[in-house]
Amino acid sequence: MKFSLASQALILAALSLLPGIGQAIYFRDKISWQSSIPPSEMVSVDRAREWGDNAIWIDARPDDDFARDHVPGAISLNEDRWNELLPQFLAAWSPGEKVVVYCSAQSCDLAREVAERLRKTTQPPMENVFVLEGGWEAWVKKNR
Repeated sequence: MKFSLASQALILAALSLLPGIGQAIYFRDKISWQSSIPPSEMVSVDRAREWGDNAIWIDARPDDDFARDHVPGAISLNEDRWNELLPQFLAAWSPGEKVVVYCSAQSCDLAREVAERLRKTTQPPMENVFVLEGGWEAWVKKNR
């Protein structure tokens, strides 16, 4: 059986994809395009608004985005200026208060990172820290 050069190249290209496809299937729960945030740590805009004054909102977006617009009353707390901004947040936060962290669709890992850092590095560790489903864009859609 003789294959043309183009057919051979196509067969080799298809075969080279097999290991990647196998890994994607085997590790499907760890693929980066899936949210690494457990559903129990997410909150919808409607649910977070129901908490009213029992919630504090954290904007994890870069300073320029926060300056342009943000959830009314939100406090900026981002990775770039963590050490500078954390004391301001801690002064406003009360134990037992829920924390809603959001970012934008372009940088939504930022909310997860800030939420995780609050849960693990503050003393005592914060328990009621949630990431807003859909981030800033979801809030804008529900409130404009």
